[in-house]
Amino acid sequence: MKLIANISMMFTELPLVERLAAAGQAGFEGVEIQFPAPEETAEIAAASAASGMPVTLINVPRGPGDAVGLACLPDQQIAYRAAVQSCAKQAETLQVRKVNVLAGRPPEGASRAECLTVLRDNLIYTADVMAEIGVKVMIEPVNRNDVPGFFLTGLSEPLALLEDLSHPNLALQFDFYHMAITEPDLPEAITRAGARIGHVQFADTPGRNEPGTGTVDFAAALQALRETGYNGEVSAEYNPKHKTTEGLDWMPEFKRMLT
Repeated sequence: MKLIANISMMFTELPLVERLAAAGQAGFEGVEIQFPAPEETAEIAAASAASGMPVTLINVPRGPGDAVGLACLPDQQIAYRAAVQSCAKQAETLQVRKVNVLAGRPPEGASRAECLTVLRDNLIYTADVMAEIGVKVMIEPVNRNDVPGFFLTGLSEPLALLEDLSHPNLALQFDFYHMAITEPDLPEAITRAGARIGHVQFADTPGRNEPGTGTVDFAAALQALRETGYNGEVSAEYNPKHKTTEGLDWMPEFKRMLT
């Protein structure tokens, strides 16, 4: 497994394009970026090439303002599919291998059944579009303490959706932070997700800060992850308590546990 950094949340002391090299110098093997601006894509790609730091994952744009995703919204299918096309262009330029879809928060008055139908259709569309360029599509559940009303939460809901769709280009984005809040036994949840896991993120909880600042048992969680056979990227996606480079003392032991 490879340890990478989410540079939308980390190394924010620097301009975005400088964060790739900074992450490499700190010992990470790649980066992910939540929502890179289209106008910055070429510059990010150049920084990736210059630093030797691959961009592994980006998100499908989440929508305007305080939107938390478009994929389940019945009145936003045209906007969502335009966002997918924009994301596909960025993915090709950045040479990413994964994109993440945020289901969003259903609008008032929309039924869960209606939103689920829209989400299913949009996920199939996204998976088909991204398959044409060799990019895997992730679906991420989010805890509702941080994002009230988010459509997908916990483990059972996304697993049931992935099982139902049974699309070879869809997988689960498993974030230790969100899952530690919604699932009582994190290692068991990892085991249950098993081969559905396509990407991993982590932060400690409470606080969404560095490992060691909260209650997550990372040794047990990473052992369970190894036992699933997962061999992809594991991304640090947390809010540094201070300057990013001042809070990396967790890295040596964490890297050891990835092997």
